[in-house]
Amino acid sequence: MKRIFLDYNSTTPVAAEVVSAMLPYFSEHFGNASSSHSYGQKATHAVDLARTQVAKLIGANADEIIFTGSGTEANNLAIIGIAHKFKEKGNHIITSSIEHSSVYNTCKYLESCGFEITYLSVDNSGKIKLSELESFIKKETILVSVMVANNETGVVQNIREISEIVAKYSIFTHSDAVQALGKMYVNVNDMGVDLLSVSAHKIYGPKGVGALFLRRGLGISPIIHGGGQEKKMRSGTENVPGIVGFGKACELAMTNLDKNIVHLQKTRDLFEKEIRNCISGIKINSFETDRIPNTSSTTFPDISSETLLVKLDLNGIAASSGAACSEAGTEPSRILKALGLSKKEQHCTVRFSVGLHTTKEEINYVVQTLKNIVKNNYSS
Repeated sequence: MKRIFLDYNSTTPVAAEVVSAMLPYFSEHFGNASSSHSYGQKATHAVDLARTQVAKLIGANADEIIFTGSGTEANNLAIIGIAHKFKEKGNHIITSSIEHSSVYNTCKYLESCGFEITYLSVDNSGKIKLSELESFIKKETILVSVMVANNETGVVQNIREISEIVAKYSIFTHSDAVQALGKMYVNVNDMGVDLLSVSAHKIYGPKGVGALFLRRGLGISPIIHGGGQEKKMRSGTENVPGIVGFGKACELAMTNLDKNIVHLQKTRDLFEKEIRNCISGIKINSFETDRIPNTSSTTFPDISSETLLVKLDLNGIAASSGAACSEAGTEPSRILKALGLSKKEQHCTVRFSVGLHTTKEEINYVVQTLKNIVKNNYSS
């Protein structure tokens, strides 16, 4: 049976070149990067190179990169770090209703600590309402955090316009770029952000390593305390193999970015064209909106995402529920709800995310399988 992975927004396979770069740092060059002897220096040099590679991909300086254990940790460090550092200035943070849970739930945590959080709504295309953003800014506002690209719909926000509005009030801007990295151009200076979060395992690097861009001169409070690694911003022994892998993945992404974007766009567009042609009643959410080139949030007529995903898996196809239900299975996605989808539509939505290894033949097989599943559902 064919095995086809269309859930690249959840994770990606580690590229062979990345594995090769990492391997020596598990056994041959196993030193602790905080050690001063030659073993440690070898590890330090490797981390420094990776820091430069990550920085180049996002247009930053190497000394503005803080390595973390994940994109989630990077988001936590950015938001909690600003909140604690500048709490004497103000206790108000603005974010959006469609943020990844690592931002959304971090803001919920800060609410329990006495911070005031404003959650911006979006229009039915998934875009932030810029006029609404400015209307919520007040003297106590210290941070605005809006993601570059949504993990469920792929919708891309105009971070530059957001940053320009925020800068007028001397407020910091953070953006979660985990889903955007490697799928579009991400440049911290073009965007005008002060902090930006990224992750390795979304760009064919290893799991367990992320990074926070922290603009030079901006100090924040650490959330992990210990030996003072990463310029005292993230204590803990560096994950040298993971960091090396992240750096190599960024190098590959930068070298191949134009080619990769074209492949992802052509593959995703082929999927959407074929599925709309052969299944009536299909709705592609945010279809006419600027999206990252690999993501398709698709609402099916009269078949639940749970049923569809099970049947897809039985046919060797991996996708994910756009509803992103809770463990109890009762709560639909707040992202789809924010877009104005009905409860029924929310529970009939599947996210397909193609990758660099997705082929035309695989797309044809997936579309035919979906056609058969929907047809059989109607006749049953």
